[in-house]
Amino acid sequence: MTETEKAYIAGIVDGEGSIMLTRFHKNEYPSPCVSISSTDMELLEWIKNTTKMGRIINKKNYNKEKHLNSYTYRVIYDDALKLLEEIETYLVIEKKKLRARHILDNYKKVTPRNGKYSEELEQKKEQFYADFMAL
Repeated sequence: MTETEKAYIAGIVDGEGSIMLTRFHKNEYPSPCVSISSTDMELLEWIKNTTKMGRIINKKNYNKEKHLNSYTYRVIYDDALKLLEEIETYLVIEKKKLRARHILDNYKKVTPRNGKYSEELEQKKEQFYADFMAL
């Protein structure tokens, strides 16, 4: 990605996106997720093609007479970390910048590769989530 593309995507995340920790499976801790919701499929496809990661999900439209179809571009796990690393310096909204920095600085430190948590690491992981939610 060029620096201009990174800055543009950061602007879209600032305006229409979310930086979250989301639980994707019942028995696992929440993981990094960056998502952007929009009715503009062309924009989301451009982001997906530019970043070369993530997927676009169709949202259910219950009232087609009043609402446009909506889509969500979503990047999860390590790809979310890679995307945050690329765009973090261009984020302007303070809360999103703090969330991105917190995930980048701490997520890998409190997440073992084998998924096995010691009691100490589990406490650190819980504190990581508490700190994230306080941002």
